[in-house]
Amino acid sequence: MKRVYPIILTPDDEMFLVNVPDFDIMTQGTDLANAIEMARDVICITAVDMQDENKTLPEPSAVSSIKAEKNSIVTLVDVDFDAYRRMLDNRTVKKNCTIPSWLNVKAEEAGINFSSVLREALENRLNIR
Repeated sequence: MKRVYPIILTPDDEMFLVNVPDFDIMTQGTDLANAIEMARDVICITAVDMQDENKTLPEPSAVSSIKAEKNSIVTLVDVDFDAYRRMLDNRTVKKNCTIPSWLNVKAEEAGINFSSVLREALENRLNIR
């Protein structure tokens, strides 16, 4: 489920404070980009917890209804609750792959963990850190 929620970003001495009015939660970020990322994270983790407790998620407010201080920024953050839940799911899944026999022998002789190598390769290819 994808939604877009308004947030209020307020610059502080060395960071941005983030208020998420629809969830009545706050977080902070080291810079504007990090603050938006942290807002997305706190919204998603709060929503996942609420869903697990069978609570209804708040409907997103209209940006025009959000009141903020003069130096604050009101903006929107898109969230994908289903994708966030999948990211939290660390259970392993079995995959079958095919490699040449000679490569299998060399890798086994070297004591290489196939699952570890495949995971590292996938993370590198997908730019996941």
